Amino acid sequence: MANTVPLRSGWLERVTRRAPTTMTTPDNHSYNRILIVKPSSLGDVVHALPALHALRQRFPSAHIAWLIAKPFAPLIQNHPDLNEIITFDRKRFARVHKSISIAREFYAFLRDLRSRHFDLVLDFQGLFRSAFFTRATGSPARIGFKSARESAPFFYTHKIPTPNKNAHAVDKNLLLCESIGCDTSNPTFNLAITDAEQNEANDFLKSVKIDPSAPYMAVLPGARWETKLWPPERFATTIDAVAQNGLPSILMGGESESSLCAEIADASSSNPRNIAGKTSIRALTTILRGSRLVLTHDSAPMHLAVALHRPLVAILGPTSPYRTGPYNRLDDVIQADLDCSPCYLRNLSQCPHNHECMKSVMPDEVIGKIEAILRNDESKPGKTPV
Repeated sequence: MANTVPLRSGWLERVTRRAPTTMTTPDNHSYNRILIVKPSSLGDVVHALPALHALRQRFPSAHIAWLIAKPFAPLIQNHPDLNEIITFDRKRFARVHKSISIAREFYAFLRDLRSRHFDLVLDFQGLFRSAFFTRATGSPARIGFKSARESAPFFYTHKIPTPNKNAHAVDKNLLLCESIGCDTSNPTFNLAITDAEQNEANDFLKSVKIDPSAPYMAVLPGARWETKLWPPERFATTIDAVAQNGLPSILMGGESESSLCAEIADASSSNPRNIAGKTSIRALTTILRGSRLVLTHDSAPMHLAVALHRPLVAILGPTSPYRTGPYNRLDDVIQADLDCSPCYLRNLSQCPHNHECMKSVMPDEVIGKIEAILRNDESKPGKTPV
């Protein structure tokens, strides 16, 4: 039987004490210690990168830290605009009420967070957990979205409205930066890939008999929602058709997507290389940077492709390209024109239309889109395959 945790009376109040709940508009303040709260997920972290850059431009001498869940921390390592990464173990802390030792660790984590004396905290996640961490810092300025869920706005000193509910996640994040005087006119992504990482990625590709200097299409068929998935056999058909035109494919993804990529590889006649589950986040990102084109769904790799300025074809179904599609690249989206889309349903069992949004997208349409993008890219002056 799990131990119950006898939390001492008033422990939360002690962690969060003396943090005011209202203050004047912070536009003209000069902040010295800034914390970004964006714990997850991978695509959401990519969406917050332009906000980090905007903050650095506005406060060039400030100490800027990022609170992030451990699995996603590698994505922002070595970032030139970031001074510090603060990680937390989400899975472990989720058991805080079941273990005395974990409760002590969690309390120590909160005390450490408060001891860092941040004078500005921005919550880009907008959920109870992230807002709670924002409040636990004791910062006098805690900014979040007025529309945040799970009662998160209760913890903020400043609640920023989001007038356009269909605004892209990147633009929504930048609203928080605008509230403190940041210039957001030129959203900038930076994944800070080093030469050493590029060399390591090249060595890995060579080890699996892939020439890193030859053009390839990166295919990432996974997604967190099953309703976002395009049928595997259609990926195989597309891969084979593109290979006939001289562009081989590499199947990529996390460990949980290994079997899906294996199924696609088995259904394909062009022998695409399958490296799903064999790369870290940083290695996957670096290999994406070297691709000739990226084929994917509404997923984290789609956002990575945008941040890396790679040619892209994104197949969308239950989600809105305006809110979570490839940022400022709607022309790269293929989506069926259906009255029921976007529905934001995550499970196939919830769909009353037999997953029509993805099943109605045929390989010929995707192949044609890929060929058109490649022709257009090659015709631009100075453009050569990466």
